[in-house]
Amino acid sequence: MYKLKFNEKVCATCPSSDCLLKCQYMTFSGHKEAHAEIMKIILGKDSRVLHECVTCYACEEYCKRGNHPFYLISERREEKGMFTAARPITNQWINMTEMQGKCLVGDVKDKALSCCYIPELGALGTGEIFKDIAMAGTFGAEFMCPAVHTHFAKMSVIKERLPVVIDNFRRLGVKEVICLHDECYGTFTSIASAYGMEVPFKPVYYMDFLLQRMKELKGKIKPLNITVAYQRPCSNRLIPDKLPLVKKILNLIGVKMPKRTYQDENCLCCGEVIRSVAGYKLADDVQKRNINDMLETGAEYCMFNCPACQIALSEKVSKRGLKPIHIIDLCKMAIGEKEREVA
Repeated sequence: MYKLKFNEKVCATCPSSDCLLKCQYMTFSGHKEAHAEIMKIILGKDSRVLHECVTCYACEEYCKRGNHPFYLISERREEKGMFTAARPITNQWINMTEMQGKCLVGDVKDKALSCCYIPELGALGTGEIFKDIAMAGTFGAEFMCPAVHTHFAKMSVIKERLPVVIDNFRRLGVKEVICLHDECYGTFTSIASAYGMEVPFKPVYYMDFLLQRMKELKGKIKPLNITVAYQRPCSNRLIPDKLPLVKKILNLIGVKMPKRTYQDENCLCCGEVIRSVAGYKLADDVQKRNINDMLETGAEYCMFNCPACQIALSEKVSKRGLKPIHIIDLCKMAIGEKEREVA
């Protein structure tokens, strides 16, 4: 079984304890208390963090030393049997994502377009932008990143399934896997690395691909001249170095993203996982504060990166007058492939 690569000394000598002090769902009096709590977790002792963490992934981004505090929290929770959600919900996710040999594989050659286990991604990965790889899609549990199980403190499921997913791509003989889901790219780069799993292909983040294609299609772009509020997904916390790509893409297609309280490092989750692990009251509060913040910017659209976030919030933002749209569809609008969204 794979083991998390974690250096206790890195945390023991940490001068900031930002992984906990910056948390938006737990409050600490200062560095001393936060540092004491993370050291309890490291030493296998009980900590209020193990009871209160809502699994937002943010501490992975806040830790600038690359020591994977969230994976450690999830490991300790599983070791102690402190699961985050009711057993039926945890088991539902395990069973729902079980490999059953019913995956779909397109005309895959050197490159594969990973649609994870999310049907909506198949529709997004089409048109002029994806014309050379649209038929090279992979879909199904056999090619799904199992990172979702971190939310339910089931790291054992990840350690069991991720090597199989990686091997399934290896069997296809691909050199590159273009990941349409943040969580897939984060899994192949952050989680696999944290557990010492070798990835025999190059994971490509779809926004890197999207930016390059939009540069190639620059002659077809008609600036949209609209304002958006960006719903950054929790899985993007695993790959914070990719955050600047959003602004680069939006600048290219003439879209403004004004500053707001809950963005970048300070972003809030879509709230649906929080609903499962921390209850309705916190989830509703997070969603209300988030949407109110979007509206205060004067944004016309709520732009999504993750289809799961889009499913969770589309109806809610629509009722408040914002038009929900994925960043890929914005790019398709800019080159005339998609009509402007209506409220």
